[in-house]
Amino acid sequence: MDVLGDEEIEAKLAELDGWERAGTTIAKTFERGDFVGSVRFVDSLVEPAEAMGHHPDLEISWDKVTVTLTTHSAGGLTSNDFELAQRIDALA
Repeated sequence: MDVLGDEEIEAKLAELDGWERAGTTIAKTFERGDFVGSVRFVDSLVEPAEAMGHHPDLEISWDKVTVTLTTHSAGGLTSNDFELAQRIDALA
């Protein structure tokens, strides 16, 4: 999988709501109301991540889950990151 160029990244990022770029990653924080909601949300990410063979970095802070995506094996952002971001948004 090829790393996307800056223009491609910005175009794909513009199609997503609330995701922000930080270097070679994109991230979004989801508010889930409480710790149980946060854990359940993380659990809902397992199936799409496993299906794609593409796994996000996750941080839980009581009622918030921050999801960070990058393609570690490619050394940057690829189309897989943006596809998984769309799938995650659909679950939220």
